[in-house]
Amino acid sequence: MTKTNAVDMHCDTILRLVDDNGDLYSNEGQLDIKRMKESGYLLQCFAMFIDLKRYDKPLERTLQMIDKYYQEMEKNVSYIRPVFSYSDIEENMKNKIMSAMLTIEDGGVTQGNLSFLRILYLLGVRMITLTWNYENGIGYPSFQTIDGKPDFKKPETGKGLTKEGIAFVKEMERLGMIIDVSHLSDKGFYDVYENTSKPFVASHSNSRSECLSTRNMTDDMIKKLASRGGVLGINYCTSFVNEDGKYSHVKDLIKHIKHIKELVGIDYVGLGSDFDGIGNNLELNSCDKLPLLQEEMKKSGFTDDEIEKVFYKNTLRVFKEVLL
Repeated sequence: MTKTNAVDMHCDTILRLVDDNGDLYSNEGQLDIKRMKESGYLLQCFAMFIDLKRYDKPLERTLQMIDKYYQEMEKNVSYIRPVFSYSDIEENMKNKIMSAMLTIEDGGVTQGNLSFLRILYLLGVRMITLTWNYENGIGYPSFQTIDGKPDFKKPETGKGLTKEGIAFVKEMERLGMIIDVSHLSDKGFYDVYENTSKPFVASHSNSRSECLSTRNMTDDMIKKLASRGGVLGINYCTSFVNEDGKYSHVKDLIKHIKHIKELVGIDYVGLGSDFDGIGNNLELNSCDKLPLLQEEMKKSGFTDDEIEKVFYKNTLRVFKEVLL
């Protein structure tokens, strides 16, 4: 079977490289350039993930990670290059060079300041996951906090985007940045839907009908996302694939893809591995194993065109429409 191309909307690899002083070309994590080349990657979104409560100056930490990202791009320019527009992606594809997109996980690093948002855009950031696991001035996380502990079975439906958060997503849309609602509260999701007009993404989330976790999307949310032309990126993390959280087989990912296809069609699902931000208790625990998903989809009755849509075409469609 000929390997298809791939676009992955989310990984935390740069964080691992910063912490371990690692190298993007080859490392012991779940993703590196050497293995990406073997698996037919077209584009990888690299998230600058920031735990807001761990750092006194999260924006400074973000800038350090961005510096590491660009150092790795410079070292590996023969294999992968950063993209800032859709034409950059097309140019890299023509030259058979992989593309890298700079993203941020937790818009709270900006403190809701639109000036900081615009500066991050100038630095090359093209996608922002609005929240992570804390209220951050923009919005609220997906779960309710019960007795001081997060409960990932109880979604946050009452708290959404703040006034500043609404201004934030409107400015992102004006700039041509991709809005990412993974980790965001249910109410926040609907606030994004009601206050924007372009496609947006859930970069690394699954179906809540297939696995009860607040990190996953309800059927109605998936329908709203699809009606806007957005894409949901399948997350390989076991906790968001199976409710027992023990192990994630490739066939388990197929259940989520099939459910979304039956619900809204195949045009609104993509890939969002969450590599280097998740454990190894999963079959698809390295980027060079991506062909296993292609093989399982084929066995499950998906056509070649449907597989290509999930692997890269759907996500590229959104990027083409949103990026300026």
